[in-house]
Amino acid sequence: MSSIRLSVSVVSVAIAAAGATTAAAQSAPPVPKPFPTAGQGAAAARPAHAAPDASLGLPVYPAAQFLETFDAGKGQQYHLYGTDTPFAQIVNYYKSTLKTGGRVIFQGPLMHQFDLGRFQEQTMAYPPSVVVKDYTWNGSEGYLHVSGTTSTRYKTIIQIVPAVAR
Repeated sequence: MSSIRLSVSVVSVAIAAAGATTAAAQSAPPVPKPFPTAGQGAAAARPAHAAPDASLGLPVYPAAQFLETFDAGKGQQYHLYGTDTPFAQIVNYYKSTLKTGGRVIFQGPLMHQFDLGRFQEQTMAYPPSVVVKDYTWNGSEGYLHVSGTTSTRYKTIIQIVPAVAR
């Protein structure tokens, strides 16, 4: 009989301890997460007006507006450009300029990719490429780019991941 009381006592203490632990965990404030750092998709520290056109090693569509540079990880960056030129015209420009047909990677929304070099998984986060995306698909108003207090929409976005010499 005394062993039953001891067992009930031990179970009661265990339940009380578990309840106290749960209550403490629920009342503890959440731990804040740090801001993104290099390799986590954070925007690179580059003024919005400093377009890296010359360092890309290929021409950027003349009417495209430089938007941002992002850290892609593994020492790579990708650069975004926006334009109101229709998707098909941008794709034709890169077909002509790069002398390759590239390939459609999505039908909806339309995305077309032109490879600029071989992807090396050990040293690259993204394949060196030009990707053109239609942001007017399915009635969308376009890609929303916000810089400070100014917001602009672009029909077509050009993402360039330059080939990096390794």
